[in-house]
Amino acid sequence: MGFDVWVARNDRRRQCDGVNLGSMARTLSALPLQFDAATNRTIELIDVLWLDGAAIVAAFEIECTTSVYSGLLRMADLLAMQPNINIPLFIVAPEDRGEKVIHEVNRPTFRRLSPPLSDVCRFISISSLERELAALGHRIRFMRPEFLDDVAESCTLADE
Repeated sequence: MGFDVWVARNDRRRQCDGVNLGSMARTLSALPLQFDAATNRTIELIDVLWLDGAAIVAAFEIECTTSVYSGLLRMADLLAMQPNINIPLFIVAPEDRGEKVIHEVNRPTFRRLSPPLSDVCRFISISSLERELAALGHRIRFMRPEFLDDVAESCTLADE
């Protein structure tokens, strides 16, 4: 998709297929300094950011083993510190954690944000993402960010 990627400061030494995440192609070594220091400290701990120049295109928290709540707090902090930011936020987790993600996104603390976290944060099941990527095959190089709209699930509760 041609984006630069930010990997959370504390995850840069983790490995995928024997390669440090922080040394993969297009991974930035520093974030663009477009926000105040407090916001930058929050942003640099978000698991993955897609960037187009200095603009954040999307933010992802990957919650396979850690508490869903910690990733949501970072997303909520970002919204609280930059209420006019307009980027899609995603929680990526195993499918069996989907209900937990949706429940946590709808906690009263997150519902009081403006906009509520459930309006801007969506859930992506790792298994559905893997299926969609496998179906794309070699065409994956033509993928656009809107692809996530078809993969991600709303976190808004049905009874609203």
